[in-house]
Amino acid sequence: MRALRILSRSIRDSFKSVFRNFSLSMASIACTTITLILVAISLFLTYNVRQVTTDLEHELTIVVYLNKDVTDDQKIELENDLKTMENVDTYVIKSKDEWKAEMKEEDKSLENALDIFDDNPLLDSVIVTVDDVKSLGKTADKLREYDFVSSAEYGEGMVENVIGIFDAVSYGTIAIVIALVLVTAFLISNTIKLTIFSRRTEIEIMRFVGASNTAIKLPFIFEGFILGIFGSIIPIVLSIYGYVLLFNKTGGYVFTKIITLVEPFPFVLIVSLILLVIGSVVGMIGSWRAVKKHLKI
Repeated sequence: MRALRILSRSIRDSFKSVFRNFSLSMASIACTTITLILVAISLFLTYNVRQVTTDLEHELTIVVYLNKDVTDDQKIELENDLKTMENVDTYVIKSKDEWKAEMKEEDKSLENALDIFDDNPLLDSVIVTVDDVKSLGKTADKLREYDFVSSAEYGEGMVENVIGIFDAVSYGTIAIVIALVLVTAFLISNTIKLTIFSRRTEIEIMRFVGASNTAIKLPFIFEGFILGIFGSIIPIVLSIYGYVLLFNKTGGYVFTKIITLVEPFPFVLIVSLILLVIGSVVGMIGSWRAVKKHLKI
């Protein structure tokens, strides 16, 4: 019962302190709100970059062209090797006749051009998808080692540049999120320090009458928790409505249908939960650090 009384009194005092120091509380809430909005933008960007990278892993392929005089035994050898080759996800073998029929169907203007030749000028090929696009070049190089392979093409150069840009954006936004979380903790910690300073006489009286450190700490820790919760409300609302609006306006993709956005639900709810946790937990940690330092004096 005593613990419940201390807990209820701490929560009550923390709410009183928030409104008693209204200007300091509003400054902390405003800074937390701005910070969490930036955190939300970084989270949306990071998740969507990862989505694009995942989509690329399914879209990017290596087209392996075989020599014109390739034998059936060599095709069987390559197929058996592909079954156990590292980083190979799937493969499809296409004969030159299949390529010819497909090209005629897709572009009628090629039909007459291909029919001019007595022999099919195209090459047998193998279309390979990989598990990790970052190792696309290494897999292509391994396939080029076969004597009966004419070439292995995958958009060399451009693919590495695109993946490098996506990685830089992803790592950059993660670093920004971590930095902003630390800034939030610093802001709330400073607010609590100012609150403690303004109530230093009251705290000393509580010490003299025998109040435990826990009874003194809890109201401030709950105050940081409340400030974090209040500071996360606007970012959560903006995140939900803003992302849904963006998704609907763009049709779910940016610039091109290759760069698709993550579906709003349950994505925005997960981001909202993350913002709520960051706001509340970081608020409590910032308050705890501030109070712990003061009580050592």
